[in-house]
Amino acid sequence: MEGETELPKGAHPSFARVIQQKQRVKANLSKIKHKIGVYSAKGGVGKTTIAINLAYALSRKGFRVGLLDADIDCPNVTMFLGIEDRMDPHAPLKPPTKDGVKVASTAMLTDELKKPIIWRGPMVTKMLSDFFEYTDWGELDYLIVDSSPGTSDTPLTIMQLLDTDGFIIVTTPQKIAGVNSMRSGIMAKRLGSNILGVVENMSDGKPSRSTNEAAETLGVSVLGCVKADARFNSSSDSGIVPVLEYPDIEKEFTLIIERFL
Repeated sequence: MEGETELPKGAHPSFARVIQQKQRVKANLSKIKHKIGVYSAKGGVGKTTIAINLAYALSRKGFRVGLLDADIDCPNVTMFLGIEDRMDPHAPLKPPTKDGVKVASTAMLTDELKKPIIWRGPMVTKMLSDFFEYTDWGELDYLIVDSSPGTSDTPLTIMQLLDTDGFIIVTTPQKIAGVNSMRSGIMAKRLGSNILGVVENMSDGKPSRSTNEAAETLGVSVLGCVKADARFNSSSDSGIVPVLEYPDIEKEFTLIIERFL
């Protein structure tokens, strides 16, 4: 077929399907200039908080931005943003816009947010792949992908199918978070993805020893430290984006994005 990469002679059918799927994803997302993953193997470090505020900080700079909640079976982005909009489940998926940012999440496709999405890995992977292949984002400057934690199905699928500019690794000052940050970055590198840098969340304002060690191990810099602040909790509970409400928080995230733009 015209435009498709020629497959290696004698390629296993499964290998061929992955290559062809990656080609379809690339074609569907061809109008997006930059794709950035926000990731950590450690849960509870605030990836969603960082992803949302990075997306809106980019939007405040005048960029066209999309935000994909790639935590398929435990989506939280819509609650953080106070979004109640639904998406028509038929392809192409049309992400609604919230304060200038296009947002897509499985939460927009389910009947009740409080009901668990109880899926095995293949179903999670299929749903994520469908988001990549069938979502109509239009023309974007940046797509921010909020990954689920761990080193298995979801981040693996993102790294295999999506041609990203790289990943921002989120950590906290604790040693265990730093160790898991190293795992996150090493996984990404082994799969051929770039690491754009490390962000320390829930910080006292300067990188902890474990954060510095993680960044050094991965050969990247610490992009910034987001201070522990009760306003993040109250904002997420109210569906408010901190960078849109608080100039000092906007400044923190603006400095971060200026270090990887």
